[in-house]
Amino acid sequence: MTKAIMIQGAGSNVGKSMLVAGIARACVRRGLSVAPFKPQNMSNNAAVTADGGEIGRAQALQAMACGLEPLVDMNPVLLKPESETGAQVIVQGQRFATLKARDYGRQKAALLPRVLESFNRLGAGRDLLIVEGAGSPAEVNLRAGDIANMGFAAAAQVPVILVGDIDRGGVIAQLVGTHAVLPPDDRALIRGFAINKFRGDPTLFAEGMEIIKERTDWAALGIVPWFADAWRLPAEDVMDIRASRGGDIRIAVPRLNRIANFDDLDPLAATPGVSVDLIADGQPLPGDADLIIVPGSKSTIADLAHFRAQGWDVDLAAHIRRGGHVLGICGGYQMLGKEIIDAEGIEGAPSRVDGLGVLDVCTVMKPQKRLALSRAVYLPTGADVSGYEIHIGDTAGPDTGRAWLSLDGRGEGAATANGQVLGCYLHGLFAEDAFRQAFFERLGKPVAHHDHAAGVLATLDQLADHLEQHLDIEMLLGLAGDI
Repeated sequence: MTKAIMIQGAGSNVGKSMLVAGIARACVRRGLSVAPFKPQNMSNNAAVTADGGEIGRAQALQAMACGLEPLVDMNPVLLKPESETGAQVIVQGQRFATLKARDYGRQKAALLPRVLESFNRLGAGRDLLIVEGAGSPAEVNLRAGDIANMGFAAAAQVPVILVGDIDRGGVIAQLVGTHAVLPPDDRALIRGFAINKFRGDPTLFAEGMEIIKERTDWAALGIVPWFADAWRLPAEDVMDIRASRGGDIRIAVPRLNRIANFDDLDPLAATPGVSVDLIADGQPLPGDADLIIVPGSKSTIADLAHFRAQGWDVDLAAHIRRGGHVLGICGGYQMLGKEIIDAEGIEGAPSRVDGLGVLDVCTVMKPQKRLALSRAVYLPTGADVSGYEIHIGDTAGPDTGRAWLSLDGRGEGAATANGQVLGCYLHGLFAEDAFRQAFFERLGKPVAHHDHAAGVLATLDQLADHLEQHLDIEMLLGLAGDI
């Protein structure tokens, strides 16, 4: 019989994704067959799955913790924000629609059967599913039609553990307040609670734990101290990326409004001797950067306008004149070209806009999205590269005649004649140590060996050790319900 437990948060960013990854890793090490599940996620940092779809990056990390390849059933509904009020809706890995928030609110209940279908399919033949909520169940104004928190838990009859973030302060109010506002049926689904991100001596909060237990009648699973190495795990939210500074090689990355698939930065930030600086609005691109990476974007044309509004186009031109190097990935690649044509209005009203003009290419937006796990060869050295493609639009022009990758037997990418400016559609290429070393060697900036995947797995094991010490995993497993 498959069992399931759901980790919900008393607020956003309480550490649910990391806790699910660590708990999953601990359970796998006990010999259990485990898979992660998140009914609904909101993120522009997506992972391409082995079965040809896309899911949130956090669920891909959780799959890695379970020793599994990512599958679309692990995150059946993914919302990818395209504006302040609307998002592209991905259902079971494929584009479903682009909807305003209000319109999605009216439709999301109709997606529950597909969410449950994925949940049941994922659970078949496994010992345990660990489910991650989204946001907070205390947002009872969103309860009608909910598929992310209590709406899912009630439909699937999955017991819930509620997690509070003590680092923000007011954690007693977070948990007791959630108990107070939930309707009785939802409240009954919560079986236990835990405190996350504690700094200092946990015994000082013993009285706080008793107060929460008395007022909620929930089981106390533990106080989890701050996990200092969390930054070594791939970030799902750009705000969680920890800039690495002090290295001999300085990489500057403009933080676009709709930055997407920025996992390209994780291996670089973890490489010894490399500094990665995310440049915020209003700040210039640094004049001493060795490399500027223009990252992926969910809304390329809008982010191109934002790029210019910050004056980054002027900074980029000056960087190139000084002999600096530039790499555009996916949406960033499109921005570096001479023109972007969106005749079908895929990103908004039909438009035709000038690009930054530093690569002699032109991009034509098309509605079909390319999703693929890909293996390529870095042509200058023959180094193998693995990564993924997730984009709309076709890019062509004279500079594509200097492709620097070979992907599925075809040239991929573009380069200027002097090799200063490069672009490509392949994400994840810096995770390959051989490519990373070869790439920076050609820039005249050699980097140290760093096995990124091994480093992530080692950190997941450290996280599992941390949770085994501070969280009652046996109690949690005892609270899991049959599905």
